[in-house]
Amino acid sequence: MADEPLVLGIETSCDETGVGIVRGHTLLADAVASSVDEHARFGGVVPEVASRAHLEAMVPTIQRALKEAGVAPSDLDGIAVTAGPGLAGALLVGVSAAKAYAYALGKPLYGVNHLASHICVDQLEHGPLPEPTMALLVSGGHSSLLLAPDITSDVRPLGSTIDDAAGEAFDKIARVLNLGFPGGPVIDRIAREGDPDAIAFPRGLTGPRDAAYDFSFSGLKTAVARWIEAKRAAGEDVPVADVSASFQEAVVDVLTRKAVRACRDEGVDHLMIGGGVAANSRLRAMAERRCEDAGITLRVPRPKLCTDNGAMVAALGAEMVARGRAVSSWGLSADSSLPVTDPHVPAPAGHDDDHDHEHVHDHDHVHELSRKNLYA
Repeated sequence: MADEPLVLGIETSCDETGVGIVRGHTLLADAVASSVDEHARFGGVVPEVASRAHLEAMVPTIQRALKEAGVAPSDLDGIAVTAGPGLAGALLVGVSAAKAYAYALGKPLYGVNHLASHICVDQLEHGPLPEPTMALLVSGGHSSLLLAPDITSDVRPLGSTIDDAAGEAFDKIARVLNLGFPGGPVIDRIAREGDPDAIAFPRGLTGPRDAAYDFSFSGLKTAVARWIEAKRAAGEDVPVADVSASFQEAVVDVLTRKAVRACRDEGVDHLMIGGGVAANSRLRAMAERRCEDAGITLRVPRPKLCTDNGAMVAALGAEMVARGRAVSSWGLSADSSLPVTDPHVPAPAGHDDDHDHEHVHDHDHVHELSRKNLYA
């Protein structure tokens, strides 16, 4: 609908420069420039390399998104950007770019939370989120169970990882198996040829006295690594497919078991799964089976929307505009540890932000200079 908010979102929390454009709940453009190949030789993301890649990719990726959406910058109703959590330097690139575009165009600025954005992106595929929404977010940096009565203002953490996140564990085991980086996709692919019951790897924090919704994958990672080392020390071949399948099974077993339990305990009849690991085929299959058995409706975005992208930021930004949430101030900064309880970063209390945003229009000469720099 033409009267729905048109928002551009910028995501630079890690190694992907994502720019999305959303009108209401409709995705118009999803442009991504990834620097993953530049990090592969290091076996993980290098923050400085990621920041420099964002600097180089930012303007071309924004221009590509605008062209794909068929809209002009002046058509936008707002600019949304990931303010945290994430890599500090990488976040700063995105926040700086968002402030520059918002100021040059005279548009409202919304600093939003990376994790809340991963939940909100599902609206682009399955329509408005139920309230409350139960979400399982699994990625390289996060493994969290969240209850969101209102995705724009009320997100409550039920549990999270106490050590390695699920995606981090995938990367580390892939490194031990010499499978390269990133580890998630390759382990998922190889595991299809293996037996998930071949090796009985441990399930962390699943005892009767353990925290009901917290996760721990460090012990599993160590157990798998030691099993592989013992095989190699004995001069035996390591059954890579069976190790991959058994390791993956241990991870997704715990994730889905705790997510379904949270839904039952909180009386929520649906589950949304997001984050990069949500693209894992075994996680999707087990979640679907367990949710069906429990009478829970499962919502999982298509794989491209599960990984970091600008569309998810634009989706949350559009929801902020639609619900009349407070804009961010021009003093918005990156917060690498922004808590999920802050879905967005409004202007500080007592700050006359409306005046600031209206005042932009009094500086036409600054606007023109900014436009020349941004669109050069």
